[in-house]
Amino acid sequence: MLEKGIKAPDFTLSDKDGNAVSLSDFLGKKVVLYFYPRDNTPGCTRQACAFASHYDAFKAQDVAVIGVSKDSVASHVKFAEKYNLPFVLLSDPELAAIQAYDVWKEKKLYGKVSMGVVRATYVIDENGVIEHVMPKVKPDTNAEEILAYLAGAK
Repeated sequence: MLEKGIKAPDFTLSDKDGNAVSLSDFLGKKVVLYFYPRDNTPGCTRQACAFASHYDAFKAQDVAVIGVSKDSVASHVKFAEKYNLPFVLLSDPELAAIQAYDVWKEKKLYGKVSMGVVRATYVIDENGVIEHVMPKVKPDTNAEEILAYLAGAK
C-alpha cells in the first residue's frame, strides 16, 4: 500500500462511457479512490451500493468518488446501470493504476493462491497528495468510514 503524505500516482483510464479520465482532472477537489476486485460480486456490489447511497453526502462536500477495477468498460456499464451508480467507475484491465497504488496482491481462497485486487481506499487531497489510506476495507462500512474520516479531517 502507498503511504499518506506522498503524491498520488496520476493515471488515465477509461470510464464506463469510454471517456479518458485522469486523476489530475480532479486537482482542486478531494477524491475518494477505491479499488475493488470485480463488478457484480456480492462484496463489490454492497460496497458500490453503499457509496451510491451516500453519494449526496460526498457531493455536498465537493468530494469525487472513483471506483477502479480491472473489469471492462462494458462490464462497468452493466454494473452502473443495474445498481444506479452515480459516481465514476474506471476500467483498468492493464493494471496500470492497480499496480501503481500497490493493490495487486497475492490472495488465498479455499487454499488456492492467485493474484488479484485487494479492496482498499485512498483519500487524495486537493493537491493530489494521499491524505488517508484504508487497506483491507469492509464493503458494507467503507463509505460510512470515509465520511466519518472526512468529518473529522475538517
